[in-house]
Amino acid sequence: MSLAITIELGDADLKYFVSAMERAQQETRNLSAREVTDAASKLLAEDRRANVPQFIVDRLNKLDSMIAMVNDEGFALPVDDKHRVLGCLAYFANPQDLIPDNIPVLGLLDDAIMIELCSRELEHELEAYEDFVEYRNEEAARRGVDPKTLKTERVEWAEARRLELLDRMRKRRGTSYRASEAPRLFSFGG
Repeated sequence: MSLAITIELGDADLKYFVSAMERAQQETRNLSAREVTDAASKLLAEDRRANVPQFIVDRLNKLDSMIAMVNDEGFALPVDDKHRVLGCLAYFANPQDLIPDNIPVLGLLDDAIMIELCSRELEHELEAYEDFVEYRNEEAARRGVDPKTLKTERVEWAEARRLELLDRMRKRRGTSYRASEAPRLFSFGG
């Protein structure tokens, strides 16, 4: 038996989450990109070891994609776009979230909601990254190379596709090449 529950967040609720994100960004402002992604990865690993509901697992997979996107040297996310993603990951690098994670099931509810908000904020970045990974894996298989080795190197055949996807990402987001001009809910760094 399954049960569908819909949660509707109003403007005041969204402001509450944006405020929590801003606090997290302020508290993590002195962390490097690697420290932010490592902390988010640690949270992800701990949550995956716990017995959590599927709706949380689904969101954790999105968090995993955000972390991978930042760390994937083959994708080489430009600095401004990387800061957009790190701005979202800051919440998960801060141990002081809205509901303590050690409370069974409910402790991850705020994380699931924040991941959902972040994945909506980063919809075009995530889509571009997932398309790039799929292309890289298919092309690597076709060429008989291990796609895992290509995460740390940029190869000519993937570079054109990467640039095409980054351009598409910006166009869909409605921004020029400079992502810093884009309106955003979350930010990281300067």
